[in-house]
Amino acid sequence: MLINIPFIISSPLEQFEIVALLPLNIFGFNFSLTNSSLFLVIAFFTLIFWVSLSFYNATLIPNNWQLAKEFIYMATSSMVKDNIGKKGEFYFPFIFTLHLILLYCNLIGMIPYSFTVTSHIIFTFGLALSIFIGINIIGIQAHGFKFFALFLPRGVPLGIVPLLITIEFLSYTVKVFTLSIRLFANMTSGHTLLKIIAGFSWTLLSAGGVLAMLHLIPLGLLLALIGLELAIAGLQAYVFTLLTCIYLNDVLDMH
Repeated sequence: MLINIPFIISSPLEQFEIVALLPLNIFGFNFSLTNSSLFLVIAFFTLIFWVSLSFYNATLIPNNWQLAKEFIYMATSSMVKDNIGKKGEFYFPFIFTLHLILLYCNLIGMIPYSFTVTSHIIFTFGLALSIFIGINIIGIQAHGFKFFALFLPRGVPLGIVPLLITIEFLSYTVKVFTLSIRLFANMTSGHTLLKIIAGFSWTLLSAGGVLAMLHLIPLGLLLALIGLELAIAGLQAYVFTLLTCIYLNDVLDMH
């Protein structure tokens, strides 16, 4: 007698579920340790450990750890110089830290059974909003009330001033959404696609017979997409940091 044993394939979106690992409520506020916050902490300490390795037993001829750190350092440094100039040297520690923490969150999320912190809009939006508020504070400190002239170009007819200010303000604030959605959407869509193809490959393998041999096709595609997703993880961290530099330059050098 043949017995069909059903197997369950989890939803591709299940990997993005936030789970409370250590519930904690204080005076009605939720301070629970979740898988999202746990992997953010893991990314932070992994980053500290990696930077420490690059300084360990440093030699005149760089070792592999030194080369990796210097490559990212020089990429971030050139990004700041090209988009902000000499004024960006003051903000370089923040920009370099932002670049590294996003890069590590993206890369750690590629490890099976881990969690991708940047795949949640609440994290990317909160980060983008915090940066946006900080950049505007810097702009007001640098230019005072002249900063608000950013929303009203010179030589504009008086009749269209209210309409133009509204359009400029909306186009200015939409930067928060574009900055956050770009990172969130790329990481979520990429991980979802990987999970779908992996599930399809497992389905063919579990079917047995001739179909089991066909699982090599989606498996090969999966390996290729993993390489592509690793490149996207690094690229999206770079793009987020690059746009932060551009937005910071806009408020420092008002035209």
